[in-house]
Amino acid sequence: MRLIKQNFERDGSGLVTLFPEEPEDMWYAYNLIRPRDLLRASALRRVVTESATGSTSSTRVHTTLTIRVESLDFDPQSSQLHVSGRIAEETKFTKVGQYHTLDLELQRNFTLIKDGEEAWDSVARGIIKEACDPVKSADVWAVVMQEGLANIAVLTGARTVLRQRVEVSIPRKRAARASDHDKVCTKLNLMLRGQHAEVAQGLEKFFQTTLDTLLRQIDLNESKPILLASPGFTASSFQKFIIDTATRTGNKALMAQKANLVVVHSSSGHLHSLNEILQTPEVTARLQNTQYTREGKLMDEFMTLLRKDDGRAWYGPNEVEKAVEKGAVGRGGGVLLISNALFRAQDVAIRRRWVRLVDQVRDVEGGEVRTLSSEHESGKRLEGLGGIAAILTFPLDDLDEEDEESEILNGNTNGTAV
Repeated sequence: MRLIKQNFERDGSGLVTLFPEEPEDMWYAYNLIRPRDLLRASALRRVVTESATGSTSSTRVHTTLTIRVESLDFDPQSSQLHVSGRIAEETKFTKVGQYHTLDLELQRNFTLIKDGEEAWDSVARGIIKEACDPVKSADVWAVVMQEGLANIAVLTGARTVLRQRVEVSIPRKRAARASDHDKVCTKLNLMLRGQHAEVAQGLEKFFQTTLDTLLRQIDLNESKPILLASPGFTASSFQKFIIDTATRTGNKALMAQKANLVVVHSSSGHLHSLNEILQTPEVTARLQNTQYTREGKLMDEFMTLLRKDDGRAWYGPNEVEKAVEKGAVGRGGGVLLISNALFRAQDVAIRRRWVRLVDQVRDVEGGEVRTLSSEHESGKRLEGLGGIAAILTFPLDDLDEEDEESEILNGNTNGTAV
């Protein structure tokens, strides 16, 4: 994302003009744009004109429209963002109050105007800073597979996206007889020894289809880790197939990726296995500088402390807010983990609640704040805990019991009043 223009007022209102350059930028735009914002972008509008004789004709015209945002529709697979609302500024072709849906496009500017008090809060400005950072974490590609099934996904600093699912039918294996070994003469016989020729051919077709699909997704000129994960030896066999294919075809760009191929074990070939894959030592060592791995480690540390039950790990909105109020999420190891889904609340008061909590931890207490993406496995784990958790600098006990006591007191008071 490229920042074209930025103008913030003292009261927190203002505007930015952004230039999205890659699909990942649409995810940042989705988290930045909120209902009641003003959005200005190029649009294609159908215009109906009436002639003097009463006949009508319809044409499509390119224009620039400004709408008051009412709803957003983001497709994570295609990274397409559609923003709907009422037109806020009259043009030659439109009137104020008419509905329109703007389709934000790559390589086209859009201007976002927030005119409410404190609208451009610290979280919104942080999203812009992260989106326009030229040194964002590198992408990581992953092929999570088992015989006949491969899920090709890309992991970025903000989310995990399933790019393609490959399914190829492979004949079932049968026990090989001693006389059959001489007949197994396919290109994969060294790594698939003991299997019938039709099984080896099925695997070769599966590997070729998976490799062709992967090559359509990645840029061989870039050097980024490619995780190959599976139960058993499917991933290591696929790695050998890639190297053999590069050698046979003389594909130097593909051969250059050899050092980027990381084979790891997974419990299945389904995408949910990514969480366990990213916790393995070999993957952690390769991805130690990526945002995803740092956040995954923090979630692991939180869960470890939670199991110890020593009062240094708390989750839930009320419990975490109380911990912050007591100064337990500050310098010396305090970490606030919060899901970015909480900042997409349409209620301004709810959003301000979380923004103030983030500002309190980061700017006043001096603690660390990690905003986890709801599209990453670590973010999904956090959402299962209510979207917010904290690692404390010192233990606190019975934060949840205070709520229970207040509920009991309220219940008794109501009962007495009745």
